[in-house]
Parts: sequence; structure tokens; C-alpha cells
Amino acid sequence: MSYSPSLQTLWQDRSVAGQSLVEPLLRYARRPDVIILALPRGGVPVAYEVATALQVRLDLMVVRKLGMPSQPEFAMGAIASGGIQIRNEEVLRAHSIDQDSYDAVVAREARELSRREQVYRGTRAPLQLKDQVVILIDDGLATGASMLAAIQAVQVQAPARIVVAVPVAPLDTVETLRCIVNEVICPLIPERMMSIGYWYSNFPQTTDAEVIELLQRAWQRESTEAHPL
Repeated sequence: MSYSPSLQTLWQDRSVAGQSLVEPLLRYARRPDVIILALPRGGVPVAYEVATALQVRLDLMVVRKLGMPSQPEFAMGAIASGGIQIRNEEVLRAHSIDQDSYDAVVAREARELSRREQVYRGTRAPLQLKDQVVILIDDGLATGASMLAAIQAVQVQAPARIVVAVPVAPLDTVETLRCIVNEVICPLIPERMMSIGYWYSNFPQTTDAEVIELLQRAWQRESTEAHPL
């Protein structure tokens, strides 16, 4: 199923939003060198639809936004697996965030990042991305801080190609990403971004249990495809 929304469209849910990314990514279907990395938690249902349709591998790039102490939804940076840290110096200066406050947020989010890696991936082998085509997927972008951290974490492993695919994002964020990755897929670029959830009819918080279930389904499919009866 392909889906090409107008600027007024609300995605029904993350699954439908994921289906909108399938057609633009069809050239990557059934390629053993392609891996989709979802940004949990909200990016996992989106990425699951794409990975299933394209019959490619699915895994995670765990990223945590560094929310301002007084406004947790407003990013002053982000961290990602592998010790990657992105600081938004402009935001830090504009809001006079002192180093102790910043460090406290980093420490808290680093603990949550570690917890999620353990809960979601367990003993699964670390990602091997050298010479791979990596498709990073989330349920939408605002400032893009989390995606920037994910991109940097991927770049250090020297992939062959990095693609960012998201259902919705503002133009300035899309243009920024186009300068640092090979390709950006974003079918909905509203004139006014609002929040990511604004563009969804149904946008509940994705739970740990949902993430684990979708990953297990994807990994079972991959195992079956690699070792058919």
C-alpha cells in the first residue's frame, strides 16, 4: 500500500505512516546489505511496517532527547548509543542552562538509554554497520536533535549509505539533514510543524512491551527467511 498525503493529512496511526514510506524505499527491498534502524520507542511501529514490506533487517538505534529542565519536550541536545552526544549551544545560551543542570539531564537520560538497550536488545550482538545501507526511521522530527545524534552514531561505523525516512518533519530540519546524509524521505512537510502528534489521529505513547513484540516478530521473520524449512 502506498500513501501520498497532502499537507492537510493526519496519519491514522504510526502503522499507516510507516506504509507511506514503503514506496519511496522500494529500491532497497530484499537487499542483504540494507538494515533499518528504528529510533525507539515511537519509531519502531513505523519502521516495522517498512522492514516487513521491504523484507529487510530491523534493529534499533537508541537515542534520548536531552529536554530542558523547565521544558522537557524542548530539546537542548540528544545522546545516542556509543557515547554520542549532541549539544544545541544556541538553546543552552538562550535559556542560560548551567553545566550542572545540563549534566544532570545527561546522566538521567544516559541511564534510560542503557535500560532501553538492555530491555530491547538483551544479549543480541552489537550493530555492525560498516559498508551497510542504513535507513534511520522515526515517527516524525521537530528540531531533529535525536536524529542528528543517531546519524553521528551510525557515521562512526563507516556505512556505505545513510538514509533518513520519516513521515513528517519541518522543511528546515529536512534541509539540514539533506546536507549530512545521502537521502531524506519525508512525504509530509507542513508549513507549520506544530508537534509531531498533531499530524496523527491516533498517537498514543508506544510502550516497551509493544517495542519488544514488534522486534521479536521482525527477528523471527528474519530467522525464518535465512533458514527456510
